Amino acid sequence: MALPHAAPAEPIDVAPLGAALTGTPSSALFKSDGLEVMRIVLPKGKVLPSHKVDGEITLHCLEGELELSVQRDGAEQRQRIRAGQLCYLEGGVVHAVTGVVDASALVTIVLKRQ
Repeated sequence: MALPHAAPAEPIDVAPLGAALTGTPSSALFKSDGLEVMRIVLPKGKVLPSHKVDGEITLHCLEGELELSVQRDGAEQRQRIRAGQLCYLEGGVVHAVTGVVDASALVTIVLKRQ
């Protein structure tokens, strides 16, 4: 059974989870024809494996610290993203995300229309 997405104009709480972080699953917040927003929860050491999406992405660390690994020109680049920081990726870029410490982030994906 799919989780319900937020309706247009419905407020969504994206405040830091604090003590509830490790018991909260990642979730899709909403999806429209052109945009998808998710909250990902990555406990320390958990990895979102290498993948890519067609559209542009933002990764906004809400709490904790993440490591973003990006493949460019055959080389891997690693970047730490701390609470309050946002990172942008172009569409089609292979990337992975790891929880350096327990963390949650808001992920926004621009969906490409065919």
